[in-house]
Amino acid sequence: MKKVWKVLSSTALAASLFAVPTMGSANQGPSPQQGENLSIEGFINYEELSKKLEQIQKSSQGKVSVETAGYTNQGRGIYKVSVGHGKKVVLIQSEIHGNEKTGTVALLNILQNLGSSNSPETRKILDELTIVVIPMMNVDGSELSRRANEMNWTEVVAKFPQLSNAKPAWNYYSYPGIWNYDTKPGFDVNRDFNPDLNYVPKAEDFPGASNKYGWYVTPEAQTVRDVYKDLKAQFGNVDVFVDLHHQGFPYVEGTDDRVTMSISGKFVTNPNSPGGQKYAAYADNFHYDFSRQLNLAAYNALQAKGNSVFTNISLYDQNIDLPGTALGSFALNGSGTVLFEVSGQTQTFGQKKKGQLVKTVETGLMGIINGVADESVYQLNPKEYENIPLSVRTPGGL
Repeated sequence: MKKVWKVLSSTALAASLFAVPTMGSANQGPSPQQGENLSIEGFINYEELSKKLEQIQKSSQGKVSVETAGYTNQGRGIYKVSVGHGKKVVLIQSEIHGNEKTGTVALLNILQNLGSSNSPETRKILDELTIVVIPMMNVDGSELSRRANEMNWTEVVAKFPQLSNAKPAWNYYSYPGIWNYDTKPGFDVNRDFNPDLNYVPKAEDFPGASNKYGWYVTPEAQTVRDVYKDLKAQFGNVDVFVDLHHQGFPYVEGTDDRVTMSISGKFVTNPNSPGGQKYAAYADNFHYDFSRQLNLAAYNALQAKGNSVFTNISLYDQNIDLPGTALGSFALNGSGTVLFEVSGQTQTFGQKKKGQLVKTVETGLMGIINGVADESVYQLNPKEYENIPLSVRTPGGL
């Protein structure tokens, strides 16, 4: 494990978790420039996803099950894919932001392998785990290759009349620009979650803020919430929740190396620590040590790749408190949580680093899946999580 000096991460990151990245030059691979958009034709669109899932389900001979868990605001189906029959539940989602597509490809590769392999390792995974995947959560945003979904405030009020006099949510985008939010408004769906899984929107809770709970006003967030609730009802708990994202172009702390992927297990203030009193109702369910162990499982799997870009892994900012994110809300509900943030938005790296980034996500995810299946994850020292280098904005930064 890399040993580096530890410092407080940038407070600027705390205000922009999962935010649209600042595009800068990189000293490895392609060097995206401000405003540059590269081809993303090699990534999976919705129509191709439907065909690929059908093929995986058929070739798996019953191992992989595909169903429609819900529908987006524009009426597209949100797929839920299940494999395995174990008691421990691993829920993984990709493309909560529609321009963050690498995770979708990685998940399809994993599903293909788990559905077709008869190796002892695969049999162990399927016996021990129930893996549930939402490979393209924000389908409308994905079709537009943008962060937000496609939904206007009038549609929200029509579904929730009690909000008729409320101000629009703070995460509602309606400004002009390259994403066309002025003509096709939408929400950052990853701010629409609430640890109260039965929460009903209230006017007094709007417009809200980044450090407050979300509301489940978008059908996309409602769908994931319902999947999560159903799994809890069936199994008693969702043991692991992983959310796959993209970020900007940070460096690995103490080095001149561009980050290939950042990870994190911290999204809200620990209810059992100073400053976490507002989450006291969730204190008994909060398992931060397990989240740290899961992140270590991913980190160690990538470090095993040796001296390469696959080992350029950092911790995402650790000074954040975002209970309206899926990760924050589900952590408060008792899940071990992991964030993956590969570097570069889909458009800024396009297909130039697709293979490398997809393999990074696959390797990290399989580290978690194998670690939970064989229970080796529980033997990891959660304090070692603190030895993972942080992300910094300048080369060699400390």
